[in-house]
Amino acid sequence: MNIIGRLTRDAQVRTLSNGKQLVNFSVAVNDSYRNKQGERVEQTTYFDCADWRTTRLAPFLTKGALIELTGRVYASAWTGKNGEPKAGLNFHTSNIKFHGGSRKSGAFQDTDQSEKDRVSEQIIEDDLPF
Repeated sequence: MNIIGRLTRDAQVRTLSNGKQLVNFSVAVNDSYRNKQGERVEQTTYFDCADWRTTRLAPFLTKGALIELTGRVYASAWTGKNGEPKAGLNFHTSNIKFHGGSRKSGAFQDTDQSEKDRVSEQIIEDDLPF
């Protein structure tokens, strides 16, 4: 599945008890449609994302950045602190593509984009089975 959206917060690197590291971040995907009355309805879907491949992209995953993710989505359900049932959408990434700068910083500098491309290419090369 592919989704395109903006990061809602800066990425965080987490280390699990077994020493494995992952990058966590959240993405908002905006959509709009016209209802039966002809009114435009805007809707935002939030995904809690995890990238298990490498932590090298974490510094580039900043709030407001527009990214395209490829991976798998699944729903999770839990009981909140107040006893109410809650649910959310999770996304495990297999590829991340940058589409532009963050809203907070305007646009990425050319050097930042070339660094992201270099790291992305390196990750792709590392994942090849031959």
